[in-house]
Amino acid sequence: MKIAVVGAGAIGGYLGAKLAIAGEDVTFIARNRNLEAINANGFRLILEDGSQAHAPTARAVQKPADAGPQDVVLLTVKAHQVADLLPDLRGLFGSQTMVVTMINGLPWWYFQRLGGAWEGKVLESVDPGGRIAAQIEPERIIGSVVYPASELVAPGVVRVIEGNRFTLGELDGSRSERIDGLSQAMIRAGFKSPVSKDIRSEIWVKLWGNLSFNPISALTHATLVDICQFAPTRALAAAMMTEAQAIGEKLGVEFKVSLDKRIAGAEAVGAHKTSMLQDVEHGRAIELEALVGSVVELGRITATPTPTIDAVHALASLLARTLAVQRGKLAVSPID
Repeated sequence: MKIAVVGAGAIGGYLGAKLAIAGEDVTFIARNRNLEAINANGFRLILEDGSQAHAPTARAVQKPADAGPQDVVLLTVKAHQVADLLPDLRGLFGSQTMVVTMINGLPWWYFQRLGGAWEGKVLESVDPGGRIAAQIEPERIIGSVVYPASELVAPGVVRVIEGNRFTLGELDGSRSERIDGLSQAMIRAGFKSPVSKDIRSEIWVKLWGNLSFNPISALTHATLVDICQFAPTRALAAAMMTEAQAIGEKLGVEFKVSLDKRIAGAEAVGAHKTSMLQDVEHGRAIELEALVGSVVELGRITATPTPTIDAVHALASLLARTLAVQRGKLAVSPID
């Protein structure tokens, strides 16, 4: 398969390198030092056991048009970065190109190919004015849930922290020939890649934790285990998750694990900094709307009260604005 990875960061690098090692024709869409490093040295992985893997055939281009039409486009950028890639992204599209959204939070396509009363509705929090939906046809899209954790430690070098599961799903719940082919390619590369008949419910199970633990961690600078073991923040997370579950169930989502089990799973991860906390500490824009604002919007759409989520969203929004205006970052440091 010809596969373009849009975003040569932690997850994109992990995916692209392993797919290239497995024999797929992989091109990264990258910039600056990452672009130079990949073209000079390919892509390298530091695996969980400390061993290394090298994908010397991986290449990188800056402009999508330079890669040309692909069989598969893996979107591994952050949700708020997708709109900035348009319309150049279409340079990767052929008549049968699949676009796999490997992005945290609720996707812009949530109401596409869903059927029912909300079919085709635009989620303004993640796609203002429907700009993304107008540029990427819903028939191209494959949904995905990303479970691994990894980090970009140097240009063209990713360290895998844990996990290898990427769930896939057609938006209409069908089992297609194309998604089976993609799943098999992922499996050959060493990933667990099951095909779900209900990708939205899979997305919600991950979002359930992200919408609470991410903003709480960004505001408190606490790790997952700290949030879960401190009774007030554990209760706060549970309240947010209870409100979110009410929304999801109105939308037909099946929560296959209990709220307590989901919190216990986060606690078991240990002293892990969420992606939102890491972004705050490094002065990067946070994925607030995809992870939290979108749930607030769905609360309005479904007439579901979300007072706790609203309050946390307001606080995190002000934090994000303050850091953006000041062009700063915020981290807790020991007192000398």
